[in-house]
Amino acid sequence: MVAPMQHELGPFTVADWHALPPREDGSRLELIEGYWLVTPAPSGQHQFAEKRVVNLLDSAIAAAEEATSPAERQELTALSGISVEVSTADRTGIIPDFAVLAVAPVGTTFRPSDALLIGEIWSPGNTFAEQRRKFEACEREKIPFFWSIAQDNLGPTELVTYRLIGRRYEQENHLKLGDGALAITASPVPVEVDIAHLRYSRR
Repeated sequence: MVAPMQHELGPFTVADWHALPPREDGSRLELIEGYWLVTPAPSGQHQFAEKRVVNLLDSAIAAAEEATSPAERQELTALSGISVEVSTADRTGIIPDFAVLAVAPVGTTFRPSDALLIGEIWSPGNTFAEQRRKFEACEREKIPFFWSIAQDNLGPTELVTYRLIGRRYEQENHLKLGDGALAITASPVPVEVDIAHLRYSRR
C-alpha cells in the first residue's frame, strides 16, 4: 500500500448513507470519503470463501475461549457483510466482507472501535484506488488488524495480513495458494489458514 493521498471530500455524509433503504438486488453501497461506491452482489465463489473465512475465525474464537478462564474471556464474534461506520469526519462507511467484533452482534451498524479485524476479498473488478482507500480508512481509525484476500475466477489465491503498529499497518503474514496451512499471527486469536480451503472444489 502507498502513502495516503490528500483530496477533497465528496458531498455525501454518513447520515446520508444511513438514510438510504437496503438495496434489493444484493449489491453493496458504501461511502468512501464522501463518494458512493456500489459493488455488485458477490459471486458464488466469493460468498463461499467469505463463509469459509468466517467459519475459520469462529472456530479459532471458540478454541481461544476454551483455553481462557471465564473471568479473562473477551466476547468476540466473526461476521460477514455488516455495516461499519468508519469515520463521520471522513464521510466513510463500509460493508467489509468479514469482521471480528469485540461487542455483542446486535444492531445494524457498528463503530470502528467495535472491530478488531476487518477483511476484504477483492474481486477482479475492484480498483487499486478502492482497495487503498478502504485500507487507509481502517488504518486511520486504528482497527487493529486488516486482511486482504486476492482472488481469481475460481476463488482466493492469496492472503496478506496487517497489524497496526503505532499509526500504520505493517504487513505480517503473506500466504499463497499452494503454501498449505500456515499460522496467521495478525489476528485477534491464533488461526491457521490454507488458501485451498477457501476455494470451492468438487467433492
